[in-house]
Amino acid sequence: MKNITGIMIYYYFVCKRKLWLFSNEITMEHESDNVMLGKLLDENSYNKEKKHIMIDNTINIDFIKKWEVLHEIKKSQSMEEASVWQIKYYLYFLKKRDIKVEKGILDYPKLKIRKEIILEKEDIKYIEEILKHINDIINTEKVPEFNILKICKNCSYYDYCLS
Repeated sequence: MKNITGIMIYYYFVCKRKLWLFSNEITMEHESDNVMLGKLLDENSYNKEKKHIMIDNTINIDFIKKWEVLHEIKKSQSMEEASVWQIKYYLYFLKKRDIKVEKGILDYPKLKIRKEIILEKEDIKYIEEILKHINDIINTEKVPEFNILKICKNCSYYDYCLS
């Protein structure tokens, strides 16, 4: 069983096909302008913070303030549900390791917006269901079918999926 990363949680909400491709080491992000823009935003935001906190070689948190509040930086709100669940997963992951983090903050520096994210009791059961479903998806032999979504044209896998 593979470790489930935050990006896998994010992709679960964005596209199951993208989740499968990424989890099976078929990567296209290095060619994506959107990914490059996100990296530039990350490099140029919150420069005073120690960033990219890797925990158990599984989750990579953008930064944590005083081990009380974790932050995830995003360039737009277009995939907000995925971003919220990614943060909730980080809070869940840390809680399972007895690391008490009060809350998460979803940061949109370009938009100057912040959203507070709390891990609720009912979220834990849902996350555990998601983890099982992710394991089912990534461990199947066959890539999930391509279903064109409005976000596909901006995806780094778009050309791959069309071929």
